[in-house]
This record gives sequence, C-alpha cells and structure tokens, in this order.
Amino acid sequence: MGRLSKFVGLSTRERTLLVQATILLAVARIGLRTLPFATLRNILSKLSTIGTHSGGRMSDNRVGKQVVWAVDTVGRHLPLIGTCLTQALAAHVLLSRSGLQSDLRIGVTRDPNGKFVAHAWLEKQGAILIGGDCSKDYTPMPALNGLKP
Repeated sequence: MGRLSKFVGLSTRERTLLVQATILLAVARIGLRTLPFATLRNILSKLSTIGTHSGGRMSDNRVGKQVVWAVDTVGRHLPLIGTCLTQALAAHVLLSRSGLQSDLRIGVTRDPNGKFVAHAWLEKQGAILIGGDCSKDYTPMPALNGLKP
C-alpha cells in the first residue's frame, strides 16, 4: 500500500493533523534559519491560537497522542524539516490549538570531542511527549512554557 492510499485511508482528523504538522514543521524550520528565535516564537504563538478548540469529544490524552503521532510521522518522512526542535515546536503549537498546555524543553551537553550540542523535547505535566529518546543525556535549561517571549 502506497503512502497516498494510506493517507486517503486515514480519518479526516488524522489527515488534517498530518497536513497541519507538515506546514508547522516547514514554518518552524524556515523560521529557525531566517528569523530571531523571539520573532519565530511570536509567529508560532499567533498560529497556536488560530482555530483553537478543545479537541471535541476526544480526551486530552487521545488528542495528545494524535498530535505526537502526526508530528512524528511527518518528521520521519521529511527528515530535513523534522529536527528535534522543529518537531517540539510543531507539537507545542498543535497541542496549544487543542487547548492543551505543554512545556518546550531544551537541554545541552558536550559530545566526546567537547563540542557543544543541544536537544529539544516536549513535556506535558513532566511526561515526555516527543523527543525524549535521549533527553536524559542532556542538562535541561528552564522550560519554555508558552510561545510568547
């Protein structure tokens, strides 16, 4: 089964989330390359309020899982735009649009050669939603609770 037939076979909500995740990942990637981070956060803050809704009849947990699934799926299929930071930012916006609070975390460490490296992940009430595969190896900076600087 090809990607297109899999996409068509998804529910309307799942297709919508995949399209939104793709757009947000692209916006985040382009914004990170071309704008100061504070400006990008302002833009994403505005996007996080467009079409805000409570997620309908679905539980917060189910909405959260669907958002993470969509962002992770797009990130795996489009690795050039699906970095840990762009995925955390996109999921943060999508969760916010569903009325769910999350915390963007950025951690830092040094690699074996002494080079400074960073990793981003997203948490909700202390539980890691996305990007947690290696977050324990990083020293976390204070959480970025909202998108506004």
